Amino acid sequence: AVIHLAGETVQGRWNKAKATAVRDSRIRTTQAIADAITAASQTPSVLLCASGIGFYGEGGEEALEETAPAGDDFFADVCVGWEGAAMQAAGPECRVGILRFGIIVGDGGGALDAMLLPTKLGIAGPLGSGRQWWSWVHRSDVIDSILFALDNDAIAGPVNVVAPEPVRQADFQRALSRALGRPSFMPAPAFALRVVLGTFAQEVLSSKRVIPRVLTEAGFEWKWADLDAAIDEATSS
Repeated sequence: AVIHLAGETVQGRWNKAKATAVRDSRIRTTQAIADAITAASQTPSVLLCASGIGFYGEGGEEALEETAPAGDDFFADVCVGWEGAAMQAAGPECRVGILRFGIIVGDGGGALDAMLLPTKLGIAGPLGSGRQWWSWVHRSDVIDSILFALDNDAIAGPVNVVAPEPVRQADFQRALSRALGRPSFMPAPAFALRVVLGTFAQEVLSSKRVIPRVLTEAGFEWKWADLDAAIDEATSS
């Protein structure tokens, strides 16, 4: 089996070079892996390739299952190219699963790490309206879902790797603030986020109410389906 999770981090200063690195590190590496698989004398039986719920773009209030169409923003375009490169490895001998990761909750990095400092300082609150849906997943369930997909031959194509219950962004922030014993009342206006974050602001502000239909129907069981419990565990160390 091949598990491909590599890609330039979305954290950091966003400019043209950053956007190019984010795109190329995903699409070009995936294309190279797909080419290697199709040329191999001994083909792996499965390729699991990372992608993201950025595939869906701005979803508003719509419940987004794996069959929902792609969005039309930068991150959706990256995911379409990324997934398309991975699917070139699909064939009679190689099953390809596309893991569309949500916001991963875990200590030591990722989205939660970026939110810790302002939350600890008591200067966190809703991002933009705070009404946008955030689809999250605990890191432990991410790992378990990868292992589950490896062993389940029925899983192929896109898989939403998110917890069963997405939440509003403001509720996500309140859960983090509760876990750290800090207030959550200082909003960050959308225009300010666009100035500070550039292209990445569209991911922070967009609404993605993503539903893990494939994992649910395949019988996957989440250890961390409750946001408060997941954040408490991730911030306890």
